[in-house]
Amino acid sequence: MHGRDYNFISRLTHKIALQYTAVAEMSFDIENSLVKNKPGLPDNHVFISGLARSGTTMLMNYLYETGAFRSLTYADMPFVLMPNTWKKISRKNNSNKQHERAHQDGIMVGPDSPEAFEEVFWRLFCGKNYIRNDRLLNHAVDAGLSEKFKKYVSNVLASDVNPGKKRYLSKNNNNILRIDYLQKTFPEACIVILFRDPLQQAISLLNQHNHFSEIHKNDKFSLNYMNWLGHFEFGLNQKPFFFGDERIFDEMQKCPKTNINFWLLSWKNYYLYAGRHISRNTIFFKYETFCTNPASSLLRLFSKTGISNPVSKLEPFNPVIKHVEGIDDALLEACNAIYGDLERNAGF
Repeated sequence: MHGRDYNFISRLTHKIALQYTAVAEMSFDIENSLVKNKPGLPDNHVFISGLARSGTTMLMNYLYETGAFRSLTYADMPFVLMPNTWKKISRKNNSNKQHERAHQDGIMVGPDSPEAFEEVFWRLFCGKNYIRNDRLLNHAVDAGLSEKFKKYVSNVLASDVNPGKKRYLSKNNNNILRIDYLQKTFPEACIVILFRDPLQQAISLLNQHNHFSEIHKNDKFSLNYMNWLGHFEFGLNQKPFFFGDERIFDEMQKCPKTNINFWLLSWKNYYLYAGRHISRNTIFFKYETFCTNPASSLLRLFSKTGISNPVSKLEPFNPVIKHVEGIDDALLEACNAIYGDLERNAGF
């Protein structure tokens, strides 16, 4: 997003709702005091994750359009921790006018568009456990926090116009940091991890990093906004994942973020870890397979996630192949080997 998209009052409201911990906690408490747990809510949710630029937003939109899910949307901003209460007190915007998101990647968003706002919950209640100045750590979720999260999901579902009939849909690239918790706590859920050709994904990450770095230099509100949301994928607030592999992380620390090899190392770091955390409810979804045969890929995913909706005819498309200089050939070879392993584990 660009700061220019928000007037002074809107910026102030976002700052109050998202920056001040006491206000955010109070909003969650108010919501819980007003929304009672309803029996029979589904727990066969879908959690979409992956390293940024792997197609997670695209897939989230296709699943959301089936009407089977409730997800946080732009209309829930900025009080995303009290979706029921905010829905009642906010002035409803009957217009779903859309505009291209700040990534400038052709994806259009409007008030009813789903987006990755769930991370606000994790940043608020356990940010000190995983957010560091130079990295994001994988972390455990204790029983108390787990109950809070389940209550939060319940509140989001209860805020739908058809409560009790929808499943929770999450797109959160940071969920890799707590994937063990999600697999254990929601055994009936599907965790979909997208992956993409490592070089093309790394180039896309590099381009977005340069793009958002320029935005952040000229727009402090945009930088603050990304910090409030817990989005650290690229830009001046970029923080790499740390999964305990000191060697890979040390290599990343020595490599400038304006260098393609930093992003190849990031790819290797992420998917090496993800590939070791496969469970029966984890689905690896290959971006290139979707591009080649989108309708078939969606039908198979719908089947695996218990969705009976038909799929509109979708034409195959070929992503633009981009090139860059200065690639570490040995690093790329290692990434391609991991990519091959993921292909063999992929359901698509």
